[in-house]
Amino acid sequence: MKRIAVILILSLAAMAAMAQPLQRSQIITDSVSSKLLGEDVKVNVYLPQGYDASAEKLYPVVYLLHGLSDTYEAWKNNGHMQEVVDELIASGAISKMVIFMPNAGGPDVNNMWNGYFNMPGRPYEDFFFGELVPTLESRYRIKADKQHRAIMGLSMGGGGSTVYSQRHPDMFSSCFAMSPWLDQDEPAADMPKDKLYLVCKAVHDHSANKFVENADEQTVAALKTVKWFFDCGDDDFLLDLSMDIYQKMRNKGIPAELRIRDGWHCWEYWHHSIRTALQFATWNFGDPENR
Repeated sequence: MKRIAVILILSLAAMAAMAQPLQRSQIITDSVSSKLLGEDVKVNVYLPQGYDASAEKLYPVVYLLHGLSDTYEAWKNNGHMQEVVDELIASGAISKMVIFMPNAGGPDVNNMWNGYFNMPGRPYEDFFFGELVPTLESRYRIKADKQHRAIMGLSMGGGGSTVYSQRHPDMFSSCFAMSPWLDQDEPAADMPKDKLYLVCKAVHDHSANKFVENADEQTVAALKTVKWFFDCGDDDFLLDLSMDIYQKMRNKGIPAELRIRDGWHCWEYWHHSIRTALQFATWNFGDPENR
C-alpha cells in the first residue's frame, strides 16, 4: 500500500507540473523619453523565454525597424514576429536574443512624422544613437558591442537599417534589409511641403546607393566590417534599388548577399524574410554557440 501511495503522489505531482503553463517569451511595451524629440518614444521589446530566470545572463540584440505608415506594433501584430522567433529559438536555428522595435512613424503620413533620418524639426537619427540605444541597452541585459548587435527592417526600415549601418559601421555586426527603400528622386517642386515630403526628401538626401557609389577607400574598409543582406521580391516596386546597391557593392569589393524571391511589397513576403534575417544575425554575432 505504501508503494501504491508513493506512486500516486509522484503521479499527481507530475500531472500538476505538466499542468503549469509553459514559460514563454514576452513582448513588453517600453518608452524612451527624448529631449531631442520632445516626446516619449514607444518601443516594443521581445524578451526570450528564460530572460527573467537569471540576473547575470547577457543577450545579443537586434534592432527591428518598421516601414512607412506603420508603428512599433507592426512587427508584433502584422509580422507575428513573436511566434516566429519562439519557433526559431526552440528549433535551435537562432540564439536567444533581445529584440527592440522602436516607433518611427504613424498611419497619417501627410501629418505624422515618419522616418529614421534627421529632418527639419525632428532629429531622429541623433535620438536613435544618442538616446534610444544607450537607454535601452542600460535597461536590459545586452551584450552592448558591435559583435552582438544587429539591425534589420522592412521598406522604410530596411533603408533606415542600411543607412544606419553605413553611417555607423562600428555599431552593427550585420544589416538585413527587406524590400528596402534605399533611394528616392528629389520630391517634385509642387509637392505639398508636408511630412510625407520631408521623409521623401530625407531618403533622397540619405541615399544608400549613392553612399556606396561615392565611398572612398577608408569608407569601403569600414563597410566591409558589416555583413550585408538585401532581400526583395521579384514583383516589388523597389526591386531595382536592391539590385543597384548590390552591384555597386560588388564594384567596390564589399561582400553582400542578394536574394530575389517570388513576391511583392507585403507582409506575406516579410513574414518569410524575418526567418532568414534572424538566422543571418545569429550567424554573424560571432559566438560559437550561435552557429
